[in-house]
Amino acid sequence: MSERVSTVIRGPIAYVTMTRGDKFNGLDLDMFHALVAAAKRIKRDRDVRVVILQGEGPAFCAGLDFASAGKQPLKFALNFFRAPGRATNLYQQVCWAWRELPVPVIAVVHGRCYGGGLQLALGADFRFTTPDCEFSIMEAKWGLVPDMTGSVTLRELVGMDVAMRLTMTGETFSGERAVELGLATEASDTPLKAAEAFAEELAARSPDAIAATKALFQRTRHLSPRAAFRVESRWQRRLLRGKNHKIARAAGKTKEAPQYVPRSLR
Repeated sequence: MSERVSTVIRGPIAYVTMTRGDKFNGLDLDMFHALVAAAKRIKRDRDVRVVILQGEGPAFCAGLDFASAGKQPLKFALNFFRAPGRATNLYQQVCWAWRELPVPVIAVVHGRCYGGGLQLALGADFRFTTPDCEFSIMEAKWGLVPDMTGSVTLRELVGMDVAMRLTMTGETFSGERAVELGLATEASDTPLKAAEAFAEELAARSPDAIAATKALFQRTRHLSPRAAFRVESRWQRRLLRGKNHKIARAAGKTKEAPQYVPRSLR
């Protein structure tokens, strides 16, 4: 546990909670590093099957803590540079790390989801929100553009015209509207409860099949049908040779709940 992020593992579910509620979970350098560290820890734990990403206090995340950035301008500037061989800098990795996990990540969003906070939520695979949560690509207010992978994750979920409109205007919209736009998966008065029910459903499936499904859709998103079909076949052959497929088949014959072993896929 760090002073910025708490990671608690309960059975197959890892709860990653931003713990800076008094600051609306504003993103400062400590928060950036803590979120990346949490994702790395989970990636090493093959018993984890689902992640729930959330924020304590009145908001999921209100975006960058500009006051903190102003106190450490050099450190903030240096982290825009990428380490050799990496595709992301620190700020991008905070969001992209959840895409790189071989398990589904569910963001539970409430209160405010602004700027970098919205990009963090978009880095998850699913977003469960309260109907009245406020969403905004707040960078427009400051004369900036999304720079935490939002240029990719936003256009994956909505049309280019909608992505540009939301980015150019910085307009604020509700959780209900986010569902209508395709930016959120589900709106609920109790999003954590809904997310946990979904997480339990995912955790009951083969962890290798779940990991392969996430990788399959991410890697084939921009491929031609012919190339995508090759990727499908490769994943299926790998799963057919795995222990968890055999466990699923045996459970299907006996009509008993399968007892899966930890995932083999990284």
